[in-house]
Amino acid sequence: MIQSSNIQTRSVGMKIFTDDQIWEIKQAAFDIIERVGFKCQHKEVHKMMKQAGAWIKDNNIKIPRHIVKECLVTTPNGWTIYDRNGRRAMEVEGEKSHYGTSTASPFTLDAFTGEFRNTSIKDIELGGKVADYLDGIDFVMPMGTAQDVPADAAEVHEFPAMVSNTTKPSVFIGYTALGCEYVYEMAAVIAGGQDNLTQKPFIIAYPEAIAPLFFPNEVVERIFVAADRFMPQLPGSTVQAGATGPVTLAGLITLITAESLIHITIAQLRKTGCPVAMSGNVGILDMKTALMAMGAPENNLALAAQAEVARSFNLPTWGLAGATDSKMLDAQAGIESAFSILSQGLSGLNLIHDVGYMAAGMACSLEQLVMGNEVIGMTKRFVQGITVNRETIARQIMEDVGPGGHFLVQQHTMNHFKKELWNAKLMNRQTIDGWKDAGKPSMEDRVKQEVRMIAETHKPEPLSDKIISELDRLKREGEKEILAKLKKG
Repeated sequence: MIQSSNIQTRSVGMKIFTDDQIWEIKQAAFDIIERVGFKCQHKEVHKMMKQAGAWIKDNNIKIPRHIVKECLVTTPNGWTIYDRNGRRAMEVEGEKSHYGTSTASPFTLDAFTGEFRNTSIKDIELGGKVADYLDGIDFVMPMGTAQDVPADAAEVHEFPAMVSNTTKPSVFIGYTALGCEYVYEMAAVIAGGQDNLTQKPFIIAYPEAIAPLFFPNEVVERIFVAADRFMPQLPGSTVQAGATGPVTLAGLITLITAESLIHITIAQLRKTGCPVAMSGNVGILDMKTALMAMGAPENNLALAAQAEVARSFNLPTWGLAGATDSKMLDAQAGIESAFSILSQGLSGLNLIHDVGYMAAGMACSLEQLVMGNEVIGMTKRFVQGITVNRETIARQIMEDVGPGGHFLVQQHTMNHFKKELWNAKLMNRQTIDGWKDAGKPSMEDRVKQEVRMIAETHKPEPLSDKIISELDRLKREGEKEILAKLKKG
């Protein structure tokens, strides 16, 4: 039999820019790098840039575009990220989307008391455990910044707390270069050595420059730490429309692109061939409150458009979804979470983080994470699209059933319903009487029940006693060395 259609399934997606618009933004970004440049005091960066042919005056560095383009040639076009056990987990390439948790907030919305309080290491542990259970969450970040450990050495406490409670890949924010080195040493212990970790990375670094166009020494050092180990990293500066970047979205995307290209160039000049994404964060400044609005539609629009620019370079992308400006699990939290998760899934962003943020990123919430997981399931099913072939069109089945029949007892239904139909877990699909008999539970009630169930019953795959002992040793050693170094000055 000859098939007239050779595409059986087409993913659902969207496109923001035309090719001409992408070209304009890319040219403008190269022009910014050449004519405006970036500020950096790091002596090694000055040395590398001078040797490559950049122009340096004081601490301002301007890079001719041919240098940047040469660095783009050696930057890997995609990565395979593994889980803690060395199994393939995420292909970070093309338009394949993966969702991850929120991170780095000083406060936690306690799922059991309903109160905002300072984030603790116990919250990081529980966040890893809940994320480990949720099938829509593909990677994990420490859910908050622990306030009960020394702030300057927080990563050496947060990373083992998280990684001990999930086998999923992780993205981490390092607070110091030395802290990042200790995180990699911990990860290498788990992987069985740095060579194994490099070959099968399960962690991704997240150095954040400061918009507009400023690369502090500490950020550069974190770029170097990841590059020297050939570990993947995500440029993560936040460009706020109207504050740290142009208020126009085209200008904001141009600035993110320029900063990403500078980051890539620094990393490639340090270690040719190291994996770096083309990424950044979009911040929308609410002009009424002077606060950053995470639920703004422009946030999703700009991230989707920036991803199109990044894909034109064949480089991985970074998004932010499942977050809300609301302070409780209300309709606003649901609307903002669903809108962002769906729109960024449709845009094909690769790594989409911050599912679980509340209060404009000031608090992490397990309830918001669990509700976001439900939306992710819906989104993944929607983006998957519809398979059209002889089996799914089902002409013979319809002929067999005939007029007035039904399909419940057909083997075709049994063969396909689990794959074809998304199974809701938290959405209420009961009858009115069934809902009344169950006590009229709201979405918030169902989410709270789910969080409690996970916390009480889920048992993540443990690390061996030997590995835990070594992580504890590195945690103590790392804290001592980091604090001593900072005190010394």
